[in-house]
Amino acid sequence: MTSRLPVYQADNTATWHAELHLAFTRQGARSVLRENRHRGPLRVQKALYPEGEAVCQALVLHPPSGIAGGDHLAIDIAVDRDSHAQITTPGAGKWYRSGGAAASQTVTLNVAAGATLEWLPQESIVFDGAIARMDTRVTLAADSRYLGWDILCLGRAASGERFEHGRFDLFCRIDRDGKPLWIERGGVSGSDALLASPAAWAGKTVCGTLLCSFPELPQQAAALLESLRTIAPADAALHGITAPPGLLIARYLGDNSEAARGWFAELWKILRPAGCGRPAVLPRIWNT
Repeated sequence: MTSRLPVYQADNTATWHAELHLAFTRQGARSVLRENRHRGPLRVQKALYPEGEAVCQALVLHPPSGIAGGDHLAIDIAVDRDSHAQITTPGAGKWYRSGGAAASQTVTLNVAAGATLEWLPQESIVFDGAIARMDTRVTLAADSRYLGWDILCLGRAASGERFEHGRFDLFCRIDRDGKPLWIERGGVSGSDALLASPAAWAGKTVCGTLLCSFPELPQQAAALLESLRTIAPADAALHGITAPPGLLIARYLGDNSEAARGWFAELWKILRPAGCGRPAVLPRIWNT
């Protein structure tokens, strides 16, 4: 089903309040996009099948191409029993400088029993002067599978811009079978001492986190860590990979978002067969 939600009359017409609701289900051997509802400038045009019927790929589009002060985006995705969805984006997300109003993005991901979700957005670029918040909440069933990442760039490094004004907050939580696997909360202000501190950003401008969880991970963690740790980012940035109970975590800290995504993609080529039982097929949109 594809539809628009009821029209929302915003108090300030210069801002966007957008919602996207997606639901995937299994029909025979095929994973299908059974629900696709949007309000405002967030949408998925159609379901894609670049690697056969078992995996349904969706590209989340944000036509304004950037999030301005006062904008609020909400993405809600449900993956039904035994289905497999892969979500990515056609380009980097941009958080523009604010005149005072805060912007936000809330992502809610629910993965049912036996289902698989790959959440693979391209990087988020936070412009100097942005005031923004990102919330991501993942709910997993006892035997569902999840592989996701987020890459955050503070300032537009290519143009020499640093994050000297504004504020950026983020929150991420993953629960499995009603119990927390991962809770992370952070925030940074422009010119914050944490940006230079070796205990935090260490003067770098790009950080990334990859999170992977699947039922067989405890038995495979040692072998996976040994294999994954042989791979380093192309720019020799600071990085690390750990595996606390039920979760595998990879961290990047450097100055190159392409190197961060490239490193995560190389790790994904190992993790996807192990966690999803499928070879890695890079989304073609990443090459455009």
